[in-house]
Amino acid sequence: MRLTDFWARMEARFGTRYAESVARDQVLRQLDGRTVVQALAAGWSAKSVWRAVCDAFEIPPKER
Repeated sequence: MRLTDFWARMEARFGTRYAESVARDQVLRQLDGRTVVQALAAGWSAKSVWRAVCDAFEIPPKER
């Protein structure tokens, strides 16, 4: 998954402003205690981060 796809999915799911807040402010257990922004900066793949977001926010499988 490309980063552009990742951010498009984040914005589609959460809205533009809230997606930014989720990415910057929410520490996720699924990302070993990192935020989305921190995980991406640390080299996690966009696909892995998206899966973690889906798990953390209980996004239905058909929307993943």
